[in-house]
Amino acid sequence: MFIHLGSDHMIPAEDIIAILNIDSYINVSLKEIIEISVAERNFNPICSRERAKSLVITPDKIYLSPISSITLLKRSQLGAKGGLQ
Repeated sequence: MFIHLGSDHMIPAEDIIAILNIDSYINVSLKEIIEISVAERNFNPICSRERAKSLVITPDKIYLSPISSITLLKRSQLGAKGGLQ
C-alpha cells in the first residue's frame, strides 16, 4: 500500500518510520532534523516550510508534507483495513 504525501508524491506505507506534526511552527529539534537531512541530501520538501503540516521520516528520506499528520495516519489505517487511498 502507498500513502499520498501531497502533490505527486506517494511512498510505500511500510517505509514510514514516523509522521511528526509540525503545526504552524517548527521547534528546535525538528529544525535540526531538517538541517541534517538537507546536509545529507535526503530532504524532500513537497511544499514550502510555511505550508508544511507534517514531517514524514523514512529510512532514506525525510519529506515535508502539506497534509496533516492526522490525515496521513487515517490514510494508513484505511489501507490496512483494505480501503482505497
